[in-house]
Amino acid sequence: MTPTLKISELTKSFAGTKALDSVSLTVEPGSRVALLGHNGAGKSTMMKIILGLIPFDSGTVTVCGEAPGSPAARAQVAYLPENAAFHPALTGQEQIAHYLALRGEAPRKALPLLERVGLHDAARRRIGTYSKGMRQRVGLAQALIGMPRLLVLDEPTSGLDPVSRRDFYALLDDLAAEGAAILLSSHALTEVEARTDRILILSGGRMVATGTLADLRRMAALPVSLHVTARNGHATEIAAALPGAIRTGGDLRLSIPQADKLETLARITALGSKVADIDVVPPSLEDIYAHVSRRDGQ
Repeated sequence: MTPTLKISELTKSFAGTKALDSVSLTVEPGSRVALLGHNGAGKSTMMKIILGLIPFDSGTVTVCGEAPGSPAARAQVAYLPENAAFHPALTGQEQIAHYLALRGEAPRKALPLLERVGLHDAARRRIGTYSKGMRQRVGLAQALIGMPRLLVLDEPTSGLDPVSRRDFYALLDDLAAEGAAILLSSHALTEVEARTDRILILSGGRMVATGTLADLRRMAALPVSLHVTARNGHATEIAAALPGAIRTGGDLRLSIPQADKLETLARITALGSKVADIDVVPPSLEDIYAHVSRRDGQ
């Protein structure tokens, strides 16, 4: 499958300081890729290069098979910034109709686009009366004009309430199922953990980790937590079988290396009816991100 976005050995410096240092990545059609990193890691610089807004020093970048910023690439790429700004005196429908006209498309498509992002009922209200989350949805409706092949989203759920965030990611799922490639930057790691296919971690301009969540867990090799609930009267026996476990009443918590997980689970299972329940809690994306950041000195 030909990647929608392909970056190889990308380097960009500002005043002698490398903002990006030999970064390589691909984003395939239908994939949802999260770009993570601390402030100053190089995320914004990379997005600006992908959009053709700034040049780069060396390496190669192809966007939908074209040079970034070229007319052919721009026609197939959509961008949603963290803080989308629109004319407060226009209604949502008028604003989207304006952008449709600029793209040479029929203004009548405005209402269906706003309905798709959950703004149909507010379409005829002035944007000046919208909340930040509603303005963000106007921005997403704008980004969907022309059925782009690549969506570049910078903190796209900023200002959205939990229900709106869930709906937003459901929409991204639909777009990916239709073949769109999605590259999103976010600090909301819990959301990203559950709703993306692959994770990229930038630090100091370098790509320090890449892969699925399972790949990153194997790479980080962080401990697994086991939460064991004992049946009444059996907590002491279970604690004796699990050296190092921390007991709180009838609950026991144990942190073990990933390599010991199956053997430990077998020991717990052998206790039979003395155990009421077991929860296996793998390291979260936040745990992995913190581990990678500390390892990289950030």
